[in-house]
Amino acid sequence: MTQDEQDKAIAAKGRHISLVIAGTMVAWLILSLLIGPAIGLPGRFALLFDFAALAAMIYAGVNIIQLWRMRQNSQR
Repeated sequence: MTQDEQDKAIAAKGRHISLVIAGTMVAWLILSLLIGPAIGLPGRFALLFDFAALAAMIYAGVNIIQLWRMRQNSQR
């Protein structure tokens, strides 16, 4: 893999991670603060939204570590 291909792969992974984080936060805010209370969902559903957001953040964290390792390997 050439340096240019590595740079493109790193950039694509970074964009993917940023979209996951931003999308998760927007969806969590909308579901927890707007839609849930508006339709009268019980508190246990709010906890479900929280766990789903936590799972997405763990996924993003794992991908951030992979991105960091990709960058370390490309600098060698």
